[in-house]
Amino acid sequence: MSSVPENVPPRISEVDRDAAVQRLQDAYAEGHIPNEEMDARLQAALTATTHGELTSALESLPARDAGPTVIVNTAGGLIQRRGRWQVPRHFKVTSNVGKVYLDLSRAVIEYPVVDIELHLPYGWARLIVPPDATVDFEDLHADWKQPVYKNPGYHESNGPRIRISGTMGYGRLRIKHRRG
Repeated sequence: MSSVPENVPPRISEVDRDAAVQRLQDAYAEGHIPNEEMDARLQAALTATTHGELTSALESLPARDAGPTVIVNTAGGLIQRRGRWQVPRHFKVTSNVGKVYLDLSRAVIEYPVVDIELHLPYGWARLIVPPDATVDFEDLHADWKQPVYKNPGYHESNGPRIRISGTMGYGRLRIKHRRG
């Protein structure tokens, strides 16, 4: 039997930490962070162990250029993202008869809010989110079956906010948090 608690947020990777430090350095170079604040923010980023701690080091920075919305448009098949992938600020998926599997639990999420827009007339979608993420799917219109969301009960809510919108026809969206 393990003595490790189940609801411990996952540790951040060196890639996440390096991205945060780079963002702080860019903001400092652009004049968004005063000298006296930079050391404290860098220390917080370098010693962070969870996404929530890392997010607090990046608080109040001006929004980064989110770039264009990533759009995946297909007639059918499986649309899958998992492992270490870069999550865009806006991700739009349209598929007539497809299946969507998005695992954000080990992905690199640089934005405090990620918008996922789904348009699936026929097909299903499954999303796996980090343990410390907050999920909002109030703007998703489901015709046939309502989304299934497995809320872990207790989790830190200082991670990324995942907002899901769009339309689901004859399929179902399933959302769950990755266990820590």
